Amino acid sequence: MQIALVQDKIIPLEKLDSTYLDRGLFFGDGVYEVIRSYNGRIFALEEHLQRFAESLAAINITGIDINQIRSRILKAFDAAGISNAKIYFHITRGSAPRSHVWDDSLEPNFFLAVTELEEDTQAMNKGIAVSTHPDWRWKRCDIKSLNLLPNVLARCDASQKGCDEAILVDEAGLITEGAGSAFFAIIGEKLQTAPLSANILPSITRKYVIQAGTDIGLEIIEKSLTPQQAKNSDELFIAVTTKDIVPVVKFDDCIIGNGKPGKYTKLLAEKFLSFTKRKSANDN
Repeated sequence: MQIALVQDKIIPLEKLDSTYLDRGLFFGDGVYEVIRSYNGRIFALEEHLQRFAESLAAINITGIDINQIRSRILKAFDAAGISNAKIYFHITRGSAPRSHVWDDSLEPNFFLAVTELEEDTQAMNKGIAVSTHPDWRWKRCDIKSLNLLPNVLARCDASQKGCDEAILVDEAGLITEGAGSAFFAIIGEKLQTAPLSANILPSITRKYVIQAGTDIGLEIIEKSLTPQQAKNSDELFIAVTTKDIVPVVKFDDCIIGNGKPGKYTKLLAEKFLSFTKRKSANDN
């Protein structure tokens, strides 16, 4: 008899809940998105859905109706009634007995959660500390896949050091991005960040930060930084869907600038906020 053991309970395999056979659990075989709302309106929904569709296509999960995904998001968001919300959702290839090769007849599994976001004003007002960590991720970080163990290990290492984010450094000694964020430096009147590649997630927040930089008159430089160059920068910050722009005032025990959020970071945060008001209104 084929069986499974869940905790200490033996279950015949044919009676096992399909949740335990999800390929996302076995292999990280799926993709995800995180969206947020501001004052009851979802921000940049269409951009996130487009990236989600591209991630699905990149790992050959087919037959997904993006219009249905949009409807599910809006239905759940309305039901939750949370003004400032984080909306997480993922699709896995489906559930089946563990095998590397999948059956094309598998039915994908969908999951979504809406939770409340609390504004972290202290991080914006005082800034955060970050620490570097080797970039151990796979070679297709442009796909927003469920394979996040290297990110988890890096973020936990940063937390143990009293830092809020890990900044990933590749084998060439160049910064790629944060474990869960895009990474930016301001040098003079230039806004610098790593160029998009297979090693960089095409962050929606990154896109709007670059637009904000252009709007306030900064020169945009898409070129990777070394950790030493980051330490010598005038200002540093990270950008992430759930927190927007967050100043970095300490990088690997090195104080950045005067140890306080810089003027351009503040201007960018204000400009980004104006985007969220406009785009949130248009998207819904």
